[in-house]
Amino acid sequence: MVYQPGANNPFAIPGKRGEMPTFVVRASKPQLPPVDLILESALVVALPMRTRFRGITVREAMLFRGLKGWGEFAPFPEYDDVESATWLAAGIEAAWQGPPPAVRDTVEVNATVPAVPAEQVAAVLERFPGARTAKVKVAEAGQSLHDDVERVAAVRELVPTVRIDANGAWDVPTAIEAIAAIGDVEYVEQPCATVKELAAVRRVVNVPIAADESIRRAEDPLLVAKADAADIAVLKVAPLGGMRKVLALRSGLNMDVVISSALDTAVGMSAGIAAAAALPMLNHACGLGTGALFERDVAPSFIPRKGMVTPRLLQPDDDLPLASPERTAWWHERLRRCHAILMTR
Repeated sequence: MVYQPGANNPFAIPGKRGEMPTFVVRASKPQLPPVDLILESALVVALPMRTRFRGITVREAMLFRGLKGWGEFAPFPEYDDVESATWLAAGIEAAWQGPPPAVRDTVEVNATVPAVPAEQVAAVLERFPGARTAKVKVAEAGQSLHDDVERVAAVRELVPTVRIDANGAWDVPTAIEAIAAIGDVEYVEQPCATVKELAAVRRVVNVPIAADESIRRAEDPLLVAKADAADIAVLKVAPLGGMRKVLALRSGLNMDVVISSALDTAVGMSAGIAAAAALPMLNHACGLGTGALFERDVAPSFIPRKGMVTPRLLQPDDDLPLASPERTAWWHERLRRCHAILMTR
């Protein structure tokens, strides 16, 4: 498809960043907007983190505008183009299709506690006013099980419900030992890397197991359910290809679902919250409050009030912290490669 600007183009949008689109897509099903059109409005931001999280101190992301608002393309730098193309599909869905119909007005969210020393826990939790659930990062490289136990204990003193996330860092014996040492939690997210290991841990421990990477980075995201390896599915909009993909996957998993952030900016977070608001059932707080981990966001962050956030579309700020020209060029080339992959799907 060759991009030709103008009102006759079904993807055409106004050139001014602050204006909302006026043209209508006439196609009977969603199409892929031309790559040059996506890049016309693209902005690459570099957001400093308050605390190192997932090894990151600065979060880079590309934002772009479509017919229905703004989308985000922000796969982590180490992800290959094939995996990253799915993140682009999610951003395009948000910008050109908009959110699915909501069935609730608010979404409960958990606080997120990075692998900080126990004495810093209270300061972290202050950024999540009213949160009744906290997810605590454990199994951080260079730290000990003792550090994890102390951090979780400090969180328990302030928040009634605690869940932990190991990001697949433990083997089966280590996971069993660590879970016993840490004690009662709502669930343990991705204690081990593989579905087989998750199933082995689940057979032994007395707490629910949640799967994250074993779903979003798997060739068969339903394998966790087929293997009876988890009690809860942690679903993330960007890595799974969009809000509607998440809703479709949820129906096939036949287990409780938690919608979580992939360290999204406010633009990506709005898609995650929209997906959570559209779920038929939502029995657990969602991991959609990570905007509090940024020193500043691309728009007013979804900061919880009484532990809740409200779905909304948003407009990025005018004075964004932009990435360097070199990093911007890197993201532009990455988007072009991922767009070419989507064109073949």
